[in-house]
Amino acid sequence: MARYTGPREKIERRLRAKLFLKGERSLSPKSATVKRMYPPGIHGKKFSGRLSEFGAQLHSKQKVRNIYRMLERQFKNWVKAAVNSDEETTSALLKRLERRLDNFVYRAGFAQSRDQARQIVNHGHILVNGRRVGIPSFEVKTGNVISIRPGSMKSKYFSLLISQWIKKHQAPTWIELNTDTLTAKAIGTPGLTDSGVDLKDIQSIIEFYSR
Repeated sequence: MARYTGPREKIERRLRAKLFLKGERSLSPKSATVKRMYPPGIHGKKFSGRLSEFGAQLHSKQKVRNIYRMLERQFKNWVKAAVNSDEETTSALLKRLERRLDNFVYRAGFAQSRDQARQIVNHGHILVNGRRVGIPSFEVKTGNVISIRPGSMKSKYFSLLISQWIKKHQAPTWIELNTDTLTAKAIGTPGLTDSGVDLKDIQSIIEFYSR
């Protein structure tokens, strides 16, 4: 499937929101969102127009879609599936977004950004209950144990680099993380607080696709 490969900080500047698309860099003074938190382009600094209702809904949709690094068609289908489910729509959508395998790998601290997590999954480094899974959108269920493929543990990334941040990483309450064995288990259901997504954005997204 195609994916966006352009400048990620430009997305954050355009949306005027820190989405942490660059991992550690997003927290550093070097981040473009720290230096220039205004839309890119020659008129970026002058932009101060108030968004219409449709514009605000579109802004929320673009923000959340980019947080989870999804393309438009897949994101739209996931929202519509949540709307048509028997569960409460907001809960159903957030639960499905958070339980994506690439997001789980990121939340567990095995990667510093969702793009990096997606790459790790695509390259076959991740096991789910002992079986290799290379699909970023795979849904992690309660009780599933995510680990690193033994052969991958020999790589510099998993043997050296990941140790620089994994010990101080705080996984959300629905993930049980073992930093010594680099394993993580889904022990609960992700909620709004765990996701860090604004409830207003989720409501705006649902309204946007209900037009």
